[in-house]
Amino acid sequence: MSPRRSALLLWFILAFGISWGLAGAYWLAGGVWGSPASTAVGVGFMFGPAVATVVTRWVHRGRDGTWRALRVRDAIWLKPDRWFAVAWLLPVLMAVLALGASLLVPGVSFSPGMEGLIARFADQFTPEQLAEMEAQTAALPLHPFWIGVLMALWAGPTINAIAAFGEELGWRGFLQRELAPMGFWKASLLIGVVWGLWHAPLIAQGHNYPEHPWIGVGMMVLFCTLWAPILGWLRLRSGSVMAAAIAHGAINASAGLPLLVIAGGGDLTVGMTGAAGMAVAAVVCAALWASGATRELTPERRERASS
Repeated sequence: MSPRRSALLLWFILAFGISWGLAGAYWLAGGVWGSPASTAVGVGFMFGPAVATVVTRWVHRGRDGTWRALRVRDAIWLKPDRWFAVAWLLPVLMAVLALGASLLVPGVSFSPGMEGLIARFADQFTPEQLAEMEAQTAALPLHPFWIGVLMALWAGPTINAIAAFGEELGWRGFLQRELAPMGFWKASLLIGVVWGLWHAPLIAQGHNYPEHPWIGVGMMVLFCTLWAPILGWLRLRSGSVMAAAIAHGAINASAGLPLLVIAGGGDLTVGMTGAAGMAVAAVVCAALWASGATRELTPERRERASS
């Protein structure tokens, strides 16, 4: 087996083994998804690809050593430029566009009073708790949607980016470079499918698609397949996996924005992870393809420029 194939095999075993093992242990222990403990499990799950990358680079270290391989080959450096700003703002913009696309779904309506959001919690809270939620919402100085936008802009490049780095060091760091000989689009397609399947233990427990956990696995594969070229493009344009981590963090921070002001629809149809949000991501991918924005973008070129 060639060194490249050996490294890929080791990486896949570790990335899936660590993350799936953690999720499986939580499930076997009787853990319930949506509880505070599940948040900690989810964050730990995200660091499986990062641990796999560090170990794989150490096992297959060359004359430059593990740290240089991580810094140069997997692009761990922070040299902010305009592409970092794009990585920060684009997911939030796409969340707003997903809101517009959600309103085109039959049976979905604009709900500025947040009646739709409150209805989603009707089976989880008492009438008194729901009434208190409405009162607290009415007392806010800004509409919760705009507060959500501000929170997404803050959390995306900060706390969320730290957790997202656990994934991105693997997907857009190690794997994107190792699969680069396939070409940008083929590599992105493969990374997206693998990335989506990697989420399966969380989705099956109710993450992102609580109404349809098993169908949700397929939906997550499609979601990741559409976002993989976008994040890969940002990683290569910026020359840093940190830009992809910021964009990933912004996705997680802004994903719930459309649900704040719509009524109707379900987890398969509305929001960023529903059909509406995927349509927006598909349009962005089509624009990247048609414009040739990804042409001649390779990790190898960035590596030579940074050496």
